[in-house]
Amino acid sequence: MAQNEFQVKEHIKEQLRTLPQLPGIYIMKDVNGEIIYVGKSKNLKNRVSSYFRGFNSHMLKVQTMVINIHEFEYIITDNEMEALILESNLIKKNMPRFNILLKDDKMYPYIVVTINENFPRVFMTRQIPKGNHKIFGPYTGAEQVKITLEVLQTLFPIRECSKKITDKIDRPCLNYHIGRCAGACNHMITEAKYGAYIQSIIRFLNGDKEWLIKEIQEKMLHAAEMMDYEKAATYRDQIEALRALNVKQKALQVNGKNQDFIATYSFEARTCVMLFQVREGRIEGRESYNITGSVGADFGEILSAFIMQYYAGYTEIPSEIYLSHEIENMLLYADWLSKLSGHKISLSVPQRGEKKKTIDLVEKNAKEYVLKFQERIDKEVAFRSQADHELMTLLGLPENLQINRIEAFDISNTSGVYSVGSMVVFEQGKKKRSDYRRYRVKTIEGANDYGSMQEVIYRRYKRGIEEAELAKSSGVQTGLYRAFPDLILIDGGKGHVNAVLEIMQALKLYIPVAGMVKDDFHKTEDLLFNGERLGLKTCKNAFKMVYEIQEEVHRFAIEYHKSLRSREMVQSQLDEIEGVGEKRRIALLKHFKNIEAIKAASIEMLMEVQGINLKVAEAIYQFFRTS
Repeated sequence: MAQNEFQVKEHIKEQLRTLPQLPGIYIMKDVNGEIIYVGKSKNLKNRVSSYFRGFNSHMLKVQTMVINIHEFEYIITDNEMEALILESNLIKKNMPRFNILLKDDKMYPYIVVTINENFPRVFMTRQIPKGNHKIFGPYTGAEQVKITLEVLQTLFPIRECSKKITDKIDRPCLNYHIGRCAGACNHMITEAKYGAYIQSIIRFLNGDKEWLIKEIQEKMLHAAEMMDYEKAATYRDQIEALRALNVKQKALQVNGKNQDFIATYSFEARTCVMLFQVREGRIEGRESYNITGSVGADFGEILSAFIMQYYAGYTEIPSEIYLSHEIENMLLYADWLSKLSGHKISLSVPQRGEKKKTIDLVEKNAKEYVLKFQERIDKEVAFRSQADHELMTLLGLPENLQINRIEAFDISNTSGVYSVGSMVVFEQGKKKRSDYRRYRVKTIEGANDYGSMQEVIYRRYKRGIEEAELAKSSGVQTGLYRAFPDLILIDGGKGHVNAVLEIMQALKLYIPVAGMVKDDFHKTEDLLFNGERLGLKTCKNAFKMVYEIQEEVHRFAIEYHKSLRSREMVQSQLDEIEGVGEKRRIALLKHFKNIEAIKAASIEMLMEVQGINLKVAEAIYQFFRTS
């Protein structure tokens, strides 16, 4: 329809006349009844009417949306805060195509120095490990990071293996024999000398790099004088890699507080929001989000939409959130987040000092993401769309249903001992780790997978129903379990699926449930749905997505199962030592991090732990050398 031919439908005109001048949210729907946009306003009449006035002056995206509006609904709220909460929940649940939506992705590498170990390791990773480590990054080029680590390994022969170094002398690996490792495992280097290597590496990664580059330049010149041009070229490449490493993106240390730094950048039709999570002064996470539907929106609108969707349902929100740009109603959003978390939260745009430098760094990373990874972003979006379509077709689900959220479950036990359940969540085809949940089975004894699965399913969705009812009665839109999935996947076959369906029927929840069936080699093969076994391997993209989900939920369950076994083994060992009660056991584990470090500790090292005197230290030392 041409722009100058646009006419507001009569039934919409009638609705516009009756709109109240009150705060609330409005819901735009198309001819199929699908929600295509959700918005909020402190004056519903003025805001909704504005879409249907001055059609030619609207942006193309708004014009397209208005043309597709067949009807709209509205909900009156007492104030803007309630409207904000309701808008957030509806966008999260329905993912309307004309709203600004976020999708997560992880790309950039970090360098980790494991300073909690006697003989630390230095390695590249894209997922920051837990524990007391020194983290550098994120960096924008993985190749430069790899070359840099290769150079550092050549100059400082630290270990590459992850084996635990104890008093036992192990046979050294090939790296030792070719001069790439100093031989920490067979005690050919002292902790002090090894520590000096690590401090030199940290010095370089902190930005003091000229001394190292100078050393390599001297080697390059010497090789050139000896007409060994191939070696000289190698040294030249090493220098370029060391200089290319973006040392400004060094270990974030702000001030020991919990903080989030959020920045956004747009180029053409692509927008990225980058978030750095700083916990106790250290980076513990970095998330990048592709933003859809942002054409024509300013940075404040994008950040507002991001905050509303990202933090909805969270309770562990940091007390300080820093933004790259101002957003409208900053205090309103801060109040909303404070109510969600139960503690005071501030939102601000830093203007100077370290916080300004940090937010500039985050913004720089967002820019790098948008400019450097366009092709990968397009492929990722195309894969998710194709995988969703294939999965819906295979399961025979209605075309108007969207699979935005998938929850998958698995059970793990050893002959019925330490029986645990796990739930992982995928939204828009990507992991949403903040919504992962673990369950220790309480009411089922022995190796009863069906009963264990029923307990886990009941606990998860019963809690969700209770939170939804509480939100309805109190108007407080919080809770970690209220978001229900569009599809439930169970790691198992017919028996597991039927056991789950019994619970869902008892709870009066009607969510599609499918079983992820494995072949004889314990790999994903088919889906079991409505009593039929459906061949998944013919659907390339859906198979890849389901395979990832099944591997992830299995990994998560096994990881929890192992941690319980390990924790109880450690506790039982320490509890056998005379003089070690609960407080001393906790103090030992907090200080040494694991049982192996306690076993390897000397009496003097043990006495450094609060509450451990000479007598107890000797008892611990002797216990692990005689038991």
